[in-house]
Amino acid sequence: MPEAVIVSFARSPIGRAGKGSLVTMRPDDLATQMVRAALDKVPALNPADIDDLMLGCGQPGGEAGFNMAKVVATQLGYDFLPGVTLNRYCSSSLQTTRMALHAIKAGEGDVFISAGVETVSRFPKGTSDGWPDTHNEKFAEAEARTAKRAEGGSDGWADPREGGDLPDIYIAMGQTAENVAQFTGISREEQDHWGVRSQNRAEEAIKAGFFEREITPVTLPDGTVVSTDDGPRPGTTYEKISQLKPVFRPDGTITAGNACPLNDGAAALVIMSDTKAKELGLTPLARIVSTGVSGLSPEIMGLGPIEAVRKALKIAGKTIDDIDLYEINEAFAVQVLGSARELNMDLDKLNVSGGAIALGHPFGMTGARITATLINNLQTHDKQFGLETMCVGGGQGMAMVIERLS
Repeated sequence: MPEAVIVSFARSPIGRAGKGSLVTMRPDDLATQMVRAALDKVPALNPADIDDLMLGCGQPGGEAGFNMAKVVATQLGYDFLPGVTLNRYCSSSLQTTRMALHAIKAGEGDVFISAGVETVSRFPKGTSDGWPDTHNEKFAEAEARTAKRAEGGSDGWADPREGGDLPDIYIAMGQTAENVAQFTGISREEQDHWGVRSQNRAEEAIKAGFFEREITPVTLPDGTVVSTDDGPRPGTTYEKISQLKPVFRPDGTITAGNACPLNDGAAALVIMSDTKAKELGLTPLARIVSTGVSGLSPEIMGLGPIEAVRKALKIAGKTIDDIDLYEINEAFAVQVLGSARELNMDLDKLNVSGGAIALGHPFGMTGARITATLINNLQTHDKQFGLETMCVGGGQGMAMVIERLS
């Protein structure tokens, strides 16, 4: 059975939504630039040999509609290339990588593009979840319960299923994070310290040239070139972060300092069978060892990585201690800490160059972006096995184990 290997990646700088460096970029144009950049790193590959272009997007509507993957393929000049746009929210472009793995293992193709994009700045043009009067009335009571908790003064979170009630499938992500804080007992202080760590680690990595090796510059419609992330804030301290007010509940713990911002960005991977890579004379960057996906209550979606990681490790035949470096998407500090502690992760191995609190989290981009960062970290620190995981809106988790090959 062939192995699935990653032979190249490209990821854009990450812009702040609404006011950042990528606000003028359409999602299809941004994704096209990253797919082109990833393919340019594999000149031996004939584009006609690509079996499918799989594009993750958390809100595939508006400018991101029209099966955007095929729009990208057409912009590239590859009318022969099929494309599918995939939505698993925050893990959309990890799901596309999983699909490439499965297709290669099944012998249904040798070369795939796994990409992801999100441009929150363009959401006013339309999103897939933004239409009015589309919520199912069956969840009205659950939504009312969430609204009441958002006013503050609520007791610790308990699973509504225990009382025979539906969970809130439409719950805002910030409210899920507050629920996780109550459920785990993780304090505001602990979350703030993790937020500071993310910023400080990213600042150190930037100074060391880490992200220069990872980021592919983007050319804006006016010809301006953007080559750095908007999010990192040099000199971030706990004293500054601790003064921020909670965002989602008056007595809550989630602030702009311990949660990710809203963002724009795109990333792409070229994945192929090891036999095809050998045929082309390529040295792969990494082998995809295993993946895992999990489900849990939508109201504590932040703890999704726990079971997803356990599944991926079991398939890989590994323990958590066998993994050299971990990346957990930092949607919120509380879910990183909650998942990492339950999994007994060594925090010295986790998000060693900062995470999404500093860098940003463009939903559809994140899976592929973290893969790029993980490969970069494995190369930088001369390590072999890496783990990528994230929580997923709606109550899910996803994870992948990779092995560095070069």
